[in-house]
Amino acid sequence: MIRQVLAALRLWFSPHRLRAEGPTPDYRFSLANERTFLAWLRTALALLAGGIAVDQFLTELRWAVRTTVAVLLLAGGALCAVRAVNHWVRSERAMRRGEDLPASRFPALLAVGTVLTALLVICAVLLGWAAP
Repeated sequence: MIRQVLAALRLWFSPHRLRAEGPTPDYRFSLANERTFLAWLRTALALLAGGIAVDQFLTELRWAVRTTVAVLLLAGGALCAVRAVNHWVRSERAMRRGEDLPASRFPALLAVGTVLTALLVICAVLLGWAAP
């Protein structure tokens, strides 16, 4: 398992190894894959910005609530960035090998995490979890 993880990480940083996986796919597909990657990075940046904003500007909330929401958003941003590059490499590899594109549960995980974070903020606002 560790070897598989290391092999996958090598592909992240070694484009020549990725090119050795098979013939070059139609450039339109590679560019679409890259646009998807960039969209995930924009999502990651938005989550990071949201985490920083919560920590800096929602000072009326109790420290524990504010910190929990901020950490959830920051962790979501970090996971989203890692997922973006991993999915980009896996998709590019699959296209080069003529395989099905990889399935991912991450969009569902991100959606559930976002909903739970939103519910926490809604509860904080409705229940008046303001700082003393």
